[in-house]
Formats: sequence, C-alpha cells, structure tokens
Amino acid sequence: MNPSENHQPQGRFFALALGALGVVFGDIGTSPLYTMQQCIDPQHGVSAGVESNLFGLVSLIFWALTMVVTIKYVIFLMKADNQGEGGIIALMALLPERLRVPRPGKIGISALLVMMGAALLFGDGIITPAISVLSAVEGIKIAAPSFEKFVVPLTVVILLMLFGIQKKGTEKIGAAFGPIMLAWFLAIGGLGLIHIFDSPGVLRALSPLYGIEFFIHHGFHGFRMLGSIVLAVTGGEALYADMGHFGKRPIQYAWMIVVFPCLILNYLGQGAMLLQHPEFNKNPFFSMVPSPILYPMIALAMVATVIASQALISGAYSLTAQSARLGYFPRVLVKHTSEKGQGQIYVPLINGVLAVLCIALVLLFRESDKLASAYGLAVTGTMTITSIVFFQVTRHHWKWNPVLCWSILILFLSFDIPFFFSSLFKFFDGGWIPVFVGSGFFTVMYIWKMGRTLLARHYQINSPTIEKYLEDLDQKVKYRIPGTAVFLTSNVNGMPPVAMRMVNRFHSLYEKVIVLTVTFEDTPYFCSATEEEKRVEVADLGHGFYRVVMRYGFMEVANVPRVMAKAFQKLNLPYQEKEILYLLGHETFIEQDHGSMPKLQQRIFSFLLRNARSATDYFGLPSEQVIELGTQIDL
Repeated sequence: MNPSENHQPQGRFFALALGALGVVFGDIGTSPLYTMQQCIDPQHGVSAGVESNLFGLVSLIFWALTMVVTIKYVIFLMKADNQGEGGIIALMALLPERLRVPRPGKIGISALLVMMGAALLFGDGIITPAISVLSAVEGIKIAAPSFEKFVVPLTVVILLMLFGIQKKGTEKIGAAFGPIMLAWFLAIGGLGLIHIFDSPGVLRALSPLYGIEFFIHHGFHGFRMLGSIVLAVTGGEALYADMGHFGKRPIQYAWMIVVFPCLILNYLGQGAMLLQHPEFNKNPFFSMVPSPILYPMIALAMVATVIASQALISGAYSLTAQSARLGYFPRVLVKHTSEKGQGQIYVPLINGVLAVLCIALVLLFRESDKLASAYGLAVTGTMTITSIVFFQVTRHHWKWNPVLCWSILILFLSFDIPFFFSSLFKFFDGGWIPVFVGSGFFTVMYIWKMGRTLLARHYQINSPTIEKYLEDLDQKVKYRIPGTAVFLTSNVNGMPPVAMRMVNRFHSLYEKVIVLTVTFEDTPYFCSATEEEKRVEVADLGHGFYRVVMRYGFMEVANVPRVMAKAFQKLNLPYQEKEILYLLGHETFIEQDHGSMPKLQQRIFSFLLRNARSATDYFGLPSEQVIELGTQIDL
C-alpha cells in the first residue's frame, strides 16, 4: 500500500479494514482458543476455582493486550512506516547507513539484530498455523470424543488446503476471509458477554492491582506464568509486518473497533465461567459454548484458525521479498498477486518450506497444549529486538528528544524482557524448535549478506574506475563489434569485470557499451508511476561507453528491458530491443583456508549463490539475449 491510503474512497477503506480482519488479525484473534487453557495449569500452582487467580490472569491478559499490541504496535510502531510498508526489515531501512554498515565489509550491530528478529519471525511462522488449526479441530473431542483419532489427519488436510490456496493472493483471500473473521469476533465477544452477565464482578479484573497481587502471591510461578500469558499477544508483530498489505489506518481502526473489544470480552467471559465451573479448565473456550451451537462454533473455529495462519504466512512473504532486495537473502521468485496492492505477493519457496515444517510439527506434537510449549519464545525475541531498533529509529532518524526516546524504550522493554525470559523456561519443552528454525534462516541471511559484501569489496578493489580504464582503451581493444552490449555490475563507478575479461581474452568490445547498475534503495517504492523519469540516471562517458543507473524500492520488481527504453531515450540513442545483448558475470569461488570467510561459510555461500534465482529471471532479461562469462574468485 502507498501512503495515499489517507485519500482512499470510504468504500475502499472499509473493504481494506474488512480484509485486514481476514488476514492480519487471524493469529491474535484465535488465541482465546488456547491461552486461558494454558494458564489454568496445575504445574503453575494455579487453581481455576480461586477468584484471585482468575482475576489475576484476566488482568495480566488485558494489560498485555493493552501495552504490547495497542500501545506498542498500533500506536507507536505503526508510526514507523516506510512509505506504507511495515515489518522489521522496513524498520531497519529507516536507520542511517552508518548504523547498518559501520565499516566497509562489516555488518553493523543493528543489521545483525534485525536479521535475528527476522529469522525468529520465520521460526514463529511455522508454529502459528500448526497450533491454531490443531486447537480448533480439537473441539471435536468435546462434541464427539469417539472422533478424537481424526484430529491430527484432519488438521494435516486443512493445512495442505491452506498452503495450496496461497497463490491466489492475500487480496482474494482477505475478501473471502474478512466476513468470516468478523463473524468470529462477534461470536467470541458475544459468548464472553453472556458469561459476564452471569458474573459481572469479573469486570474488576481489569484493574492492574489484581495482576500485581497475582505476582506477589505466586512469586516465581507467577513469573513463569508470563510464558503462557504471552500467547494472548502472539500475532501482534503481524499487525506491523502486514501493514503494507492493507495500510495503517484500516488495521488500526479494525483493531480498536472490533478485535480488541471482542478479545477482552471473551477473556473476561472465560474467567467468569471458570469462577463458577472450575471443572471446565480442560478446554475453557469450547466449554463456554451452549450445547445447541457447539457444532457450528467448532466449524467456525476451524475456519477462523485457518485464517489465523494467514497473518504469519503473508508476513513471511513480505519479509523474504524485502530481505532479498536489500541483499539479506538469496534472490527468490516473488509473484505479485494484485494490481491494486503492490505489497500483496506470493513466494512459492517460502510457502513450500512453511507447509512442510508446519505439518511436521503437527505430526510430532499431536496436541495443541504440547505444541503451546514451543510457542512464544521466538515471538518474544522478535518483540524485544523490534523495541531496540524502534528506539534507534526515534533517536537517529526522527531525532526525537533523547529523554522521550529512552522513556519509550524502557516502557517497551519493561514487558518485552519479562515475557522473553519467562518463555526461556519452555526451551527444552519445544521452544528450541522455532529457535532452531530461526537459527537456520539467520545463518543463511548472515552468510549471504557477508558474502555479497565481500564480493562487492573484491570487485571494488580489483576494478579500476571506468574513466581510468578508458584512458588507454584504444591500446587494449583491437576492434569493435557492431551492436550494443549491456554489462551489469553492482559497482556504479567501476569498470564491469565481465567487460575487462572480454577485452583481456578477445581484445574486442561492442561499439556501444552500456554499463548498467540496478540498485534497491532503503525505501519501498523509489518513485510513483508518474515519476518514472527519476528512476533512470544516465551519463555519456565517451569512447562509446554509457553509464545507466536504475533505482528501485525494496518492494518493487526490477524489469530492466521495460526501463531500458527510457535510458536510450535520455541518451539520444536508437532503441532496438531485440538487438541488445546483456552480458553477466558468473562467479565460481575457490575455497581457501586463508580467505576472508571461514571455509565452511565459503561453501555455504557458494551453494546459495548457485541456487539463487538467476539474474536473468530476477531482472526480467530476455534469456535469448543473455551471455554469461565465468570467473574464479577467492574471497
């Protein structure tokens, strides 16, 4: 979405808000299915029949939703939009270059933190679909215990269908899911309201004093309980990450008017019911549903939890595309699924990986309460990192008053850090799984970024400037080949290595040489459709050499041939699209013990480079007009 969302027609705004219900809020909206069930656990010394326990839990859930989601994400984090785009990568792009790259060939602490946060989001993304769908399907056990054996197979089938429809795009999915999620939120809010009328005293639980009293009474067990309380706010990061799909204001309005009130009503209702019927602690959510509508509610919950998975899935797509275009992830195939929303994309590789890992988790844990033990650690780590990076944005990009910046950071960390450390106690019960998956993504991101950084430095050191190279060009080149060749290079000022190899090997060059550099800037969209002139920068270097720089935002797809016509027009050159030849470099790495990268990292980087999407496809080049020249490089 673009910042122009403020000027959208009212009908379009409400359509986006409804779509946001179907995509953005699914995860956090279905957390009542398992959050209270996890909190009322004998191992924490918490009894469902004690008023102080229930009031304390409901109070902690209410204030977690208020402080983490409403205050932190909806009010503050959504201010940090990068031309309408959100998420931790877009947040990092707002930081000054000196914080991300403190020295040539080095990765800054801020960039490392963001890579860790992004990797943990991937780890969290494999759990959300699994626990959401599994917890809803488990409602069958209450309605018909004999069907318990079908819970896991049915969950796997639903997950396969969910990942199978992703290629349709979030706009179409949101349009279908939005009305269903609206019905879901109204249903859970209504159920809660019914039980609140039975025990209106539960409204006292909104006071923070009950939460404080809970900690005082339970001590260390109260601290560990935060690892279960945090389940109520999982999905909060998706509000920020998916902002580019629907826009800031539709998401904010949907949260404040529909989602937040209905969630609070349901948690209050569960507390009120457990106060009167502590025996329902095994599955408090479905126990609060009247018998005549139990089956319809189970069906609605199944659909809602399928939708719940969408927030993290679409967020993972955005995260991957942003990371790849900023150079933090190998090039992958990204398909745009809507002409109206540039942020609505589908990434087949990530879709396949998430599908396999989600299904594996369901087959491994088989029960939602066991799977909940693996939930929370990754997302609390990301929440903590997001707070730190947001502080840097307020301090160094917006240049807010230092006292205000530090106050906001301390406020955010005052609940991020306790949630994170309480979740650490889940590590050996399954919390290691998202950390392990996240570590794999972090390794890929770190090695890729470091390898590309060292490769760029290698070319910068070993490539003379074009101007210097042209000084004695006539002595190096014996004849010029008729036609136009475009040499792609990442070094704007340096002579393309492919061109130098051609001269050294064949002592020839084309009559017209275009030195092309495609850059992705720290902004989602470099220019609008009416400002395409800004995208291309050209220069006549003499000797038949021309420099062309094309600039894109990190949410845009580069299509070189489409823009090349504009470059030729600016250079006053005849443009014959079919006659242009594109020459690319193809690097093969020599593994050396004394290299700038450890030998194992060199092998991984070489593997990633070989399997990354080809530059031909990535830049939209016609394959029949592309020639690749190989070279061996020692990093």
